[in-house]
Amino acid sequence: MKLTVRYEHALVFAHNIHRGQWRKGTDIPYMAHLLAVSSLVLEAGGDEDQAIAGLLHDMLEDQGARTSFEEIQQLFGGEVARIVRACSDTEELPKPPWRDRKAAYLQHLDDADPAVLRVSLADKLHNSRSILTDLRENGDELWERFNASREDQLWYYQGLAAVFAQRLPSPQQRDLAEVVDKLASTEVGMVTDIQ
Repeated sequence: MKLTVRYEHALVFAHNIHRGQWRKGTDIPYMAHLLAVSSLVLEAGGDEDQAIAGLLHDMLEDQGARTSFEEIQQLFGGEVARIVRACSDTEELPKPPWRDRKAAYLQHLDDADPAVLRVSLADKLHNSRSILTDLRENGDELWERFNASREDQLWYYQGLAAVFAQRLPSPQQRDLAEVVDKLASTEVGMVTDIQ
């Protein structure tokens, strides 16, 4: 699959929108996550629209004041904009309560098409891997970075793993399930037991 100049333009656009943004509790530029998601999409057989959506997947949810569905659609086409919107758990500001958004997102994935599932799975796989890495490095204080408790985060990621197991069986889905199992099996205060 060939990437065209559209992908290059999406990289620049993503960098401009997310410039100055960091991964929660780290000094890692947010672009690292977007590049990882796009890479995972390509590794899973995604096309250029899906790879671009991987770069842009958090824009409406987290940077809606700096861009819009209409701008993404104008710049990168209707399919990219549709996937980005479908990978967002809200476009509202202020955001609705965390648990409500995540429950609705899990339900939404039950009907999502393969393109949306592929981008969403790449996002959730990279996020869960990052959580596991940070848990190994920082211990239980990691959970304080989030807007929800450890228990709520585990509920969400276990729900995601179950949905993807049913809707998109794949090596990446199995990787997500394995990471989520490691997160769930780690007792508070027993971080060194994660292998």
